[in-house]
Amino acid sequence: MAWNRHFWAATDVPRTSCMAYTGQVVVAEPTTLTGFYARMLRVPRAVLAPMAGYTDAPFRRLAWEHGAAWTVSEMVLARGFLAGERKSTELGAPYPGEPNLVVQLFGDDPEVLRDAAARAEAIFSPVAIDLNMGCPAPKLAGRGGACLLQTPERAFDLVRAMRQGTRLEVSAKIRLGWDEDRSLEVAQGLEAAGVALITVHGRTSEQRYQGQADWEAIAKVAQSVKVPVLGCGDVTQAEHFFKRLQTGVAGIMIGRGAVGNPWIFRQIAGDNRDPSELERIQTALRHAQLNVQWYGEFHGVRQLRKVLYRYFPHRPELHPALKQVSTLEELHALLGGA
Repeated sequence: MAWNRHFWAATDVPRTSCMAYTGQVVVAEPTTLTGFYARMLRVPRAVLAPMAGYTDAPFRRLAWEHGAAWTVSEMVLARGFLAGERKSTELGAPYPGEPNLVVQLFGDDPEVLRDAAARAEAIFSPVAIDLNMGCPAPKLAGRGGACLLQTPERAFDLVRAMRQGTRLEVSAKIRLGWDEDRSLEVAQGLEAAGVALITVHGRTSEQRYQGQADWEAIAKVAQSVKVPVLGCGDVTQAEHFFKRLQTGVAGIMIGRGAVGNPWIFRQIAGDNRDPSELERIQTALRHAQLNVQWYGEFHGVRQLRKVLYRYFPHRPELHPALKQVSTLEELHALLGGA
C-alpha cells in the first residue's frame, strides 16, 4: 500500500513486514497531553465519528479540511495491533502531519488495552484514545464493542487500564445499551473510571441502525454526568446539528451523514452554501486522489466505489458507473462528462 512508504518507516514495526521504504520519513508532532476535549468544546463542535470501512486517513483529511473539530479512526483491534498485524496498524495510522486524531481501540482485555493505548500514543501521536463500546457487528461478539454494555464493570476496568497505559485523555463511545437502555448506569460508571468524554449513539446494539436515534435518552446522559457528552445518530444536515444541541450535549458526532457530504462540517461552522455541481465533482476527485496516494490506484479507487455515488445523490444515472469505476482516468472521464 502506498501510504506505507511514509508511515511504517516512522514506527518500530520491522520494515520487512511492508514494502521497501523509498521516501521521506514522516513523524507526527508530539501532542499536548491533557485537556484536549475541554479546549475543543468551549463551544459546541461537530466531530467525525468512527466508522469501520469509512474513516480512514483520506476521509479524515477531507472532514478536517471541511471543518470537523477532530476525527476518530476506524476501530483498531487492540490484540492484533499489539501483535504487529499490519491491518490493525493501518486502521489507526495518521496521514503525514494529521492534526486532532483520536485513535479508537477495540478489545476486552485490560492488559491488552493498556499496552495498546501506550503503543498507540507512541507511534500514532494522537490527541486522545477512545474505547469502542458501540460496535454491534456479530462477527466481533464477545470480544468487546457493544458486548461491553452487557458487563459494564468490565468496561470500567478497561478504562482504568487504558489510563494507566497512556498520558493522553481516554474517552468512550457507547450505545444506549445492549437490548435495553442502561446508558445512565454505564455513563456514570465510565465517569467514575476516569473518562474525559463520553459519546452516546442513541440506539441499542440490538437496533443496530434501525429506527430513530433516541435523543431524549442522550439528553438524560448529558444531564447525569459532569464530563462532556457528545450525541450521535441521524444528524445528516446542519439544521439537525443545531436542533440536537438543544438537548444539552457538548457537541455532536456525525457518521453516516458525512459520507459523500463533508460539507456538513463547514455548514455547521457557518458557511451555509450548498455545494455546487462543480464542487461536488472536485471533492469526489480529491477524495479519489487522496485514496490513490494512500492505497495505490488499484485498491484506492475500488475501495471508494461505495462512497463516490453518494457525492451525487441527485444524479442517480451516474451511480451504476461510479460503483464500477476502476481508475482515476475513468473517474475523470465519467465526471468530466457529467
